[in-house]
Amino acid sequence: MPYSYEPHHFEDLAVGQTFESAGRTVTEADFAIHSMFTGDWTELHTNKEYSEDGPFGERIGHGPMTFILSTGLFQRTGVVERTVVAFLGMNYMDIPNPVVIGDTVSAEYEVTDKRDLESRDDAGLVVIDTEMTNQDGESVFAGDMKFLFKTKE
Repeated sequence: MPYSYEPHHFEDLAVGQTFESAGRTVTEADFAIHSMFTGDWTELHTNKEYSEDGPFGERIGHGPMTFILSTGLFQRTGVVERTVVAFLGMNYMDIPNPVVIGDTVSAEYEVTDKRDLESRDDAGLVVIDTEMTNQDGESVFAGDMKFLFKTKE
């Protein structure tokens, strides 16, 4: 069962270590807020009538919104609270299935790489593989997130 973890510094993380998020149900408000924030009002995401005749038969979440949900779930674990200096990017990102209104998503995270950086003595690079699934166990997001984690003082 997922639970909240304590903040982790660079030294606290080990390759192979895993974390599990709590779940979160996606709402129509999430779709609207994402559209308002980004200005992306694509009808596949925002027009119920149009999307019912589309390839998915209903509105689907924006791809970037799906990614953002996975980062928010990682934040909710508590692992990165006050210990992450920066999000540095990704090597890959896949969205194999859409997120729809009413889906409950949760994610699993695994530390896959950890490196000291010659350029910094206050932080190190940590790569976190992510897989977010819906309530049916279908993958809706997979990717690796690169973070700069603070070292202990």
